[in-house]
Amino acid sequence: MNAPDHAPTASEYIVHHLGHLSNKTQVNIVDMSIINLDTVFWSILAGVIGCAILYMAARKATSGVPGRFQSAVELLVEMVEEQSKSIIHGDRTFIAPLALTVFVWVALMNSLDFLPVDLFARFFHYFGLEETFEHHRVVPTADLNGTLGIAIGVLFLMLYYNVKIKGVGGFVHELFAAPFGIYFAPFNLLLNIIEFAAKTVSLGMRLFGNMFAGELIFLLIALLGSTLTVFGIFGQILAGSIWAIFHILIVFLQAFIFMMLTLVYLGQAHEGH
Repeated sequence: MNAPDHAPTASEYIVHHLGHLSNKTQVNIVDMSIINLDTVFWSILAGVIGCAILYMAARKATSGVPGRFQSAVELLVEMVEEQSKSIIHGDRTFIAPLALTVFVWVALMNSLDFLPVDLFARFFHYFGLEETFEHHRVVPTADLNGTLGIAIGVLFLMLYYNVKIKGVGGFVHELFAAPFGIYFAPFNLLLNIIEFAAKTVSLGMRLFGNMFAGELIFLLIALLGSTLTVFGIFGQILAGSIWAIFHILIVFLQAFIFMMLTLVYLGQAHEGH
C-alpha cells in the first residue's frame, strides 16, 4: 500500500483492516473464483497446530500421574466424549474425534483474534512488502467464506450419515414422507431442503457474526490510541484489556457451540422423523 499523503480516517482504517488478501479484486457480490488467501493460510496453519497439539498429547501420554498438559487434554477429551455420548446414539468411532477436532480447530482460529490488529501491517511495512500484502486478515472465522466452508463440510457429513444409517431408500423416503406423510411429498421435500439449508447457513453465520463483531471492536479500541492523548492511550489499554479478557469467553464459547451444533445435527441424522 502506498504511503498516503495524510493519516487515514477512522473509517478508512477500519475498511482497510477488513480487506482480504485475495487472488483478484472482487467485482460482483457473488464470485466463486475469488479465494481469500489469508483465510486459507491461517485456517490450514491453525489446523496443523491443532493436530500437532493433539499428537504430542497422545504421544506423551503416560499411565502414571499426568502432567498439566496431559491433564488438560484429557479433560477436553472426556468433555467431548460425554457430550457425544449424550447426543449420538450409535457408533461414535468417527464422530467423537471429529467433534474434538472441530472444537480445537475453531478455538485456535478464534484465538488468532488476540493478535494485535496492526502486527502484520507493521511486519510487512518493515520488510517493504506493504504493496504485496496491502490487505491481510488473520482471523479465518471472521470471514464468512471460512465459516460457511466449515458449515458446508458439516452439511456433507449430515447427508452422509443420513444415507449410512437409513440407507439411500430410507433417506429418500424420509425426504418425501416426513413430516406430513407421503401424500404431501412436494411440501415435505421443500421443508426438508429448507431445513438442511437453514442449519448450514445458521451454523456458519452464528460463528462469523460473533467473531466479526469481536474483531471490529478490537479495531475501534485500537483507534483510541491514535488520538495520542492521555485519555486515548489509557482508554485503549483499559478497554483493550477488558475486552481481551471477555473475548476469551467468546472464543471458547463459540468453539463449544459450533462443536455442540455439529453433534446435534449429526445426532439428528441418526434418528428418523
